Amino acid sequence: MKRKIAPKSNPNNTGLVFNPKFLEHEIYYGHPESPERLKRIMEQLKNDNLLECLERIHPVDNPLQYICKVHTQDHIRSIQDISITGEVAKLAVAHVLGAVQVVSMGKNQNAFCVVRPPGHHAHNAGYEEGFCYYNNVAIAAKYAHEIMGFKKILIVDWDYHHGNGTQDAFITDSNVLYFSTHNLFDFPGSGYPEIIGYEEGKGFNVNVPLGFGATDKDIISVFEEILKPIAVKFQPDFILISAGFDSRKDDLLGCFNITDDGFSRLTQIVMDIAYKYCEGRIVSVLEGGYNLEGLAKAVSCHIKELMTYRTE
Repeated sequence: MKRKIAPKSNPNNTGLVFNPKFLEHEIYYGHPESPERLKRIMEQLKNDNLLECLERIHPVDNPLQYICKVHTQDHIRSIQDISITGEVAKLAVAHVLGAVQVVSMGKNQNAFCVVRPPGHHAHNAGYEEGFCYYNNVAIAAKYAHEIMGFKKILIVDWDYHHGNGTQDAFITDSNVLYFSTHNLFDFPGSGYPEIIGYEEGKGFNVNVPLGFGATDKDIISVFEEILKPIAVKFQPDFILISAGFDSRKDDLLGCFNITDDGFSRLTQIVMDIAYKYCEGRIVSVLEGGYNLEGLAKAVSCHIKELMTYRTE
């Protein structure tokens, strides 16, 4: 796949999700999942002259009708009762679904969602799990399948922590292929490779744990040697990324050594799959990442690749 580097223009019409209201949520002062994460990302995108190139994406209306596709009414009521956070979490989902909508309609080739709180640990506990309240990506996958009509959704999760909520949401579903690289022995203690799905979903859950200090070479080889062959067999028509950058080197909550160049290469690999099977459709959603400078730089590199036009 040949790559044409985008100038300041944006040939892929890459979209960006951000809302200042996302900054209003705070678990407690000094918590690593802080509003500063998004502030620093937006500063970096401005400094890198990317903000002026990215098309802003608007939220869908009434996201609760889609949230209930993944979460129970009891869970939703409990989260909505949390002052400020309940509304912010709902707004994050609305914006991610807005990104799925415009990419589905071809208005944007792909999109990155600068949202919080993150989502891939959320089940139906009625409270926060691993900083997560609603599972943004799982809800987006349901929306892409049931509302936008896509039949095969690939979720790629490169967060340092296993996305147990996402795995469990689709563990019996053959319409969604979940692929995760993570540290097996950190929170939440799930993601064993023998968990491959159940019933109709057997074979559609792929966990690939990486070791302490995993490098670019380690994770890239997994994407090249495991993800690519699986994608060839699955042939997705829409791709979602749980883009956690706590797998980056020097993260506060991780122990991998992935560099910004590594994330660029991972993005290229996923884009190659997207161009081959689903006309380039990708919606990437922020998950973890707690070293503020490192997070911002990695996100910027990721977005630059999403903006880069790719052709045979």
